[in-house]
Amino acid sequence: MSGSPANARRGAGWLKLAGVAVAAFAFTFSLVPLYRIACEKVFGIRLEGGTGQARAGGVAAGKVRRDRTVTVQFDGGVNSKLPWSFEPVQLSMKVVPGELNEAMYVARNDGQRAIVGSAVPSVAPARASGHFTKTECFCFTAQTLQPGETREMPVRFIVDPDLPGDVATITLSYTFFKNEAMTAQLGAAMASSTPPAAP
Repeated sequence: MSGSPANARRGAGWLKLAGVAVAAFAFTFSLVPLYRIACEKVFGIRLEGGTGQARAGGVAAGKVRRDRTVTVQFDGGVNSKLPWSFEPVQLSMKVVPGELNEAMYVARNDGQRAIVGSAVPSVAPARASGHFTKTECFCFTAQTLQPGETREMPVRFIVDPDLPGDVATITLSYTFFKNEAMTAQLGAAMASSTPPAAP
């Protein structure tokens, strides 16, 4: 009879392990819709319909509205913890809905060391954000600038032909934030690769 309680505990352990595995799978499965919600509601990035390149291909295949133009205004700024300057090359452009467009921003590291920054986009008015698709953007990845380095950063986008008719102007704005974790990793990597000073 001494084996029976041990077998019961072992069976309970396996049951708990299976429960943890099912919970981990459910959590992992729920990350996709949670990521989609965060991108759309917080960052204004529309993800349905596939990647930006896939949507761009679909738009290029058909729905260009040459009878209409929309003004896209560009804005850029940096968080106070980031010693960079960041601004658009041009403040606005007229675009035809359905056509692929490119705008350029310029960033410069005014600090004394290499810094990693991450850009957070926003589109205004909010109801236009679902009709503004970035197909290529510096905001998709973190950016590393060396001290004094200046870099041009392109963004390619399409304004959806189904944009409501009363929206004549869209503002695309970016704010760069210092990526503390990646900057610390970069600093540690650079410190470890620096040869020791001679005595």
